[in-house]
Amino acid sequence: MQTRYRATPRTTDVVIVGAGPAGLALACALAPLGLRVELVERQPLSAVAEPAFDGREIALTHASMRLLRELGIAAHIPAAAMSPLRIARVIERDVARELQVHTGDTGHDRLGSLVSNRVIRAAAWQAAQALPDVQVHAGAVVDAVHTDARAAEVRLADGRVLRAGLLVAADSRMSQTRQALGIGARMHDSGRHMLMCRMHHGVANDGAAWQWFGDAQTRALLPLEPHLSSVVLTLTGAEAQRMERLDDDAFAREVEQRFEHRLGAMATASTRHRYPLVTVYARRFVATRAALVGDAAVGMHPVTAHGFNLGLASVERLAGTVRDSLQRHADPADPRALAAYQRRHRRGSLPLFLATATVAGLYGDDRGPVRPLRRAALEAAARTAPFRRALAAGLVDDGPVDPGAADRVRAALRWLRPG
Repeated sequence: MQTRYRATPRTTDVVIVGAGPAGLALACALAPLGLRVELVERQPLSAVAEPAFDGREIALTHASMRLLRELGIAAHIPAAAMSPLRIARVIERDVARELQVHTGDTGHDRLGSLVSNRVIRAAAWQAAQALPDVQVHAGAVVDAVHTDARAAEVRLADGRVLRAGLLVAADSRMSQTRQALGIGARMHDSGRHMLMCRMHHGVANDGAAWQWFGDAQTRALLPLEPHLSSVVLTLTGAEAQRMERLDDDAFAREVEQRFEHRLGAMATASTRHRYPLVTVYARRFVATRAALVGDAAVGMHPVTAHGFNLGLASVERLAGTVRDSLQRHADPADPRALAAYQRRHRRGSLPLFLATATVAGLYGDDRGPVRPLRRAALEAAARTAPFRRALAAGLVDDGPVDPGAADRVRAALRWLRPG
């Protein structure tokens, strides 16, 4: 879109709209390439530097932890803030045999690590603000954006204009920057809400994460300490609002019942938080001198816990193509490089997005005719060793985000071995 600017543009190399964990991680990836990076964030600086607890616990794969170490972010995450995820349990109310995924003979002691979203955001901020070529404009609202073959421009509501070689949208799944760039997205509102909080419980969780389907609800448990877990309930909006208004004791008694008292006596250990379930898949990941990362590109359903991991994968893919573009063309936004990023991220994200949507649709549907199908699917998965090994391998693999063909073949052979 065409816009006339009166202010004198401030020139930099990359402007990232959104200083959440994906935007900050991208800044940490791009600045070491010799690029000057400026982030625009509508929240005040205090909210970026000291984010509040928001109820979200992030299940980080080994690949995500590897990238966070490479970016210098993991160094700011205290060891005590990382909880080991040792077993993943998928439970269907009417199926006697549950699906369990564990490390087996992978040589790892955990499938992944659970870290509070607040902790990740704070660590990403500490890593980014330590880089001299990264600047954050906090409390700033984007008024308009314009890109053409020469440059990208971001006009702020206070009249400032930022001019850069590359513009990146990292401002959530409801990205206003994506919309301003004229990029549409496929959105699905499930009509459900997630209600989450931390809870103490009498029975130890044994480091196991639960995903429990049935009874027109989805229950999830994320282990933080032996007797402390994050409880996530997926409910209709009205039911989530009703439970959100309960006092702590009444809430705990109802959660006990919803978990069929398998965790013993329970008590709330944090504030409660509610989020609507809306998934997003952008129709394009790039435009002229612009790219989308994180939830602005793909906003996943949380049922497979891959949302933030996929966001970090987009950071690694974009940073890699920018590095290649600088080496070949001395331009961070060469059209061929951006096209390569789009191909890589679409190839890496679409199968997972569709599979997650299928799982969410199948197991979120409690109608009678659907139940036999999902029971059969879960029982088959529980009995198929290669499938379980493939799930575990995907979590513990800390190699490149896009392995080569030979690596893919070797991995497939490992999954298909007998036993």
